[in-house]
Amino acid sequence: MSDLFDEIIPAALAGERLDRIVSLVAEISRSEASHAVESGGVTVDGAVVTSGKIRLNEGQRVTVDTSSIPVEELPQADPSVEVRVIHVDDHVIVVYKAPGVVVHPAPGHREGTLVNGLLALFPEIASVGDPARPGIVHRLDVGTSGLLVVARSDEAYEALVEALSDHDVDRHYTALAWGHFAAPRGTIDAAIGRDPRDPLRMAVVANGKPARTHYEVVSEFTEPEVSLVACQLETGRTHQIRVHLAAAGHPVVGDSAYGGHRVSMAMNRPFLHAGSLSFAHPVTGEILAFTVELPDDLQEILARCH
Repeated sequence: MSDLFDEIIPAALAGERLDRIVSLVAEISRSEASHAVESGGVTVDGAVVTSGKIRLNEGQRVTVDTSSIPVEELPQADPSVEVRVIHVDDHVIVVYKAPGVVVHPAPGHREGTLVNGLLALFPEIASVGDPARPGIVHRLDVGTSGLLVVARSDEAYEALVEALSDHDVDRHYTALAWGHFAAPRGTIDAAIGRDPRDPLRMAVVANGKPARTHYEVVSEFTEPEVSLVACQLETGRTHQIRVHLAAAGHPVVGDSAYGGHRVSMAMNRPFLHAGSLSFAHPVTGEILAFTVELPDDLQEILARCH
């Protein structure tokens, strides 16, 4: 995972204190954000700022380097967190993340995460990568189910981070989206950044980070009018599939954050499942490919569509 975070301040954060913005952008606690600012790890428009009290304006650029922040509390092993292991060898672990499970500790979610469960099974990963989220090289949203690869060695961590950066890890998702698409397949190429009206959401914005999602319609239904869609990530921005499909006018069913909630298809999470994952083994080079079926809750929703 990168230690650098770079954001353009949206209108929704204009006038906010720098330390709050740093906390939000880097997903760290307020005290960790204050330390990052005071230690010179934050720049505003290219200049180091060491006071968290200053207030920023829309359009300013904030860069945060979290590598020097002392972690407030390292995650601990918790054998009560169930982890479904799909594959394991000396260098990589592939797991199934259940919906509702947070991948790694963060403000507001310090315990009961996938990382806590992984540490109980594989304590050696504590020294792999970022100690605050050991072994983690990519994430899934809390409401998304599916496959995740975890590094078990430093060698694997470095190689997997590079492979993800170079778009050499194939990640395929299944989504149920509202409406029928104009084209049976296509690519949504639209930059993603903080929503100007709500800093806790993401949106398609002109000054965002490049993001590309390939989609193909698998099935169409008329009652209700929804489409089962296969999506492939070329990039891995926060909430990417959810934001892209919503921007295209087809929000993910059950996604209350991005306009997908409907009483007729009430769900407690978005219908989004990371069902396929493939990559070259970071040490042997062998191509590893894994698939996992839709979980029961999504199967039940799909069975209601005709």
